[in-house]
Amino acid sequence: MPLPVTAHLAVPDEELSVSFVRSSGPGGQNVNKVASAVQLRFHLGRSAVLDEAVKARLRRLAGNSLTAEDAILIVARESRSQLRNRREAEARLVGLIRRALTVPRQRRATAAPRAAHERRLAGKVRQQRTKKLRRTPAWED
Repeated sequence: MPLPVTAHLAVPDEELSVSFVRSSGPGGQNVNKVASAVQLRFHLGRSAVLDEAVKARLRRLAGNSLTAEDAILIVARESRSQLRNRREAEARLVGLIRRALTVPRQRRATAAPRAAHERRLAGKVRQQRTKKLRRTPAWED
């Protein structure tokens, strides 16, 4: 079943691979027997549902989760339940893709207002006068 990202976009199962590994942490004797940690791989390079601009933003957002094979690796091991860990990994991937889908606004460089420039210079003049008054008077020849 495809992983729904938005109302119009879903990641097909072919682009995801899920593996289960043994998890460290709480679980008592169970931790040595059950593979409850989830490794979810999203093969970004092979993805047909995302365009190149979204893929580029996703690569930047993924950070250390991006592997050399151009796949995003998400590891979830918070819970003792395999199902809960899988849901957590899927939710983190969906959140990452949703963040990559929003196009960041372009920053427009603007000049500082003239009044702000004049206020800054007036403040500097005021500070100079204050410091000048603190100085010891010079001897006149």
